[in-house]
Amino acid sequence: MSDLLAGPIADRHAALGATFAEFGGWNMPVSYAGTVAEHTAVRENVGIFDVSHLGKALVSGPGAADFVNRTLSNDLGKIGPGKAQYTLCCNESGGVVDDLIAYLVSADEVFLVPNAANTATVVGLLAAAAPEGVSVTDRHRDHGVFAVQGPKAPDVLSAVGLPTDMEYMAFADADLATASGSVPVRVCRTGYTGERGYELIPRWADSGAVFDTVLGAVTEHGGQPAGLGARDTLRTEMGYALHGHELGPDISPVQARVGWAVGWKKPEFFGRERLSTEKSEGPVRRLYGLKALGRGVPRADCAVLAGPGGETIGRCTSGTFSPSLKQGIALALIATDSGVGVGDEVVVDVRGRDLTCEVITPPFVAPHV
Repeated sequence: MSDLLAGPIADRHAALGATFAEFGGWNMPVSYAGTVAEHTAVRENVGIFDVSHLGKALVSGPGAADFVNRTLSNDLGKIGPGKAQYTLCCNESGGVVDDLIAYLVSADEVFLVPNAANTATVVGLLAAAAPEGVSVTDRHRDHGVFAVQGPKAPDVLSAVGLPTDMEYMAFADADLATASGSVPVRVCRTGYTGERGYELIPRWADSGAVFDTVLGAVTEHGGQPAGLGARDTLRTEMGYALHGHELGPDISPVQARVGWAVGWKKPEFFGRERLSTEKSEGPVRRLYGLKALGRGVPRADCAVLAGPGGETIGRCTSGTFSPSLKQGIALALIATDSGVGVGDEVVVDVRGRDLTCEVITPPFVAPHV
């Protein structure tokens, strides 16, 4: 794994006994005490995730926000400075190059958090389209990112003196007192688990001190560090899309049920013409949730059949065992001309064994954001 990138606090993960795996070109902690225990901690108490592998980019200069609004899918004009927005960078065929969070700092500054493996591509596309005076710079190694998630997340942040009383998707810049001194941290009330939570963005060099300080409060409130294993089970229960699974260059936001992140009334953004056509004509496939009705766990890339021995009508994009429901669940793209809809039963081919599943509209569990 010597060719993999390391985050700013890899030594701390190792000291905590984490197991590691490759994700987006980075060597990331998958679990510490076990995925189910970490998942449960987030649903019932609080957990802290290191997601510093996520990309960071800065768009700055006169009219930077207007430029971002002409390129990315969501309508940045609907929010004001101090708010963040989920948005998409699409290609001209309507597929998703990446999904990301845009932090609107001012009319002349937008901070972007794309996915790790797609950062360079997003930066390149925006830089190529940027007008004179607007710069797009890759800041991947300038900042760490930590997610504090769970019902006790506000208590944890309050205990270390960080702000918590903000609207969903709002952010604030604050100073955190650590053993190494006071350091600046951007705090945004968002996350990827379906629980109330926050994402903290410190400087890369300050990440260790920030993690130590916040982890201490997490532990005091009955929580624990959580890895990418729990992050995946938590987001799958919520039906949240993951790029490379539910989203991709050949999967549109209309197909993936994230059309709510498209500013349909905007005159301009990447992929607008094709997406508008697909929206009016209807997609050829659509994302659904699948609940296993028997023993078994559907997995990504498993075929979805109309019935036992029936025709293939789709494929699973993600699949896992749900610690909350104690059953197998999956997200799947299913052909719209199959006639299959919510409440119907389908069969998932799990390594040659039929697993009957109920079709639902995600999420699988109630959100508490």
